[in-house]
Amino acid sequence: MFYRYIHEVQFYETDAMQIVHHSNYIRWFEEARISFLSELGYSYKKMEDEGLSVPVLAVDCRYKKSLRFGDTAEVRVMIDKFTPMRMNLSYEIYNTATAELTTTGSSEHCFLLSESGRPTSLKRTHPHILKALESALKEDS
Repeated sequence: MFYRYIHEVQFYETDAMQIVHHSNYIRWFEEARISFLSELGYSYKKMEDEGLSVPVLAVDCRYKKSLRFGDTAEVRVMIDKFTPMRMNLSYEIYNTATAELTTTGSSEHCFLLSESGRPTSLKRTHPHILKALESALKEDS
């Protein structure tokens, strides 16, 4: 199961040939991830307000076909791996007009206590967030 996020390609996201600059795909991953977590009831803002940070440890992006100004991208986000201390997500971006897969990627995250910057287990410090993420995984099964 995956979460869908729709993004209209903006002119400022393109280069002189009106092709999306490669750095924007990483931004779209983030937009989709934030939207996904909000849909689960735990926006980044809400997590931060509760003293939890979810930094990016690594990100990977593979470009298969270009998107251009005027295209609409569908970003699909999936939780690949999840523990109370870490979360890995994968992404697929499709051109909605052609249904072609244009980009794939992944990101790795950990959970930190904002005040100390130390790793934490959601099981111990934020069990309600753990429950929300686990319920998203159960929907995937």
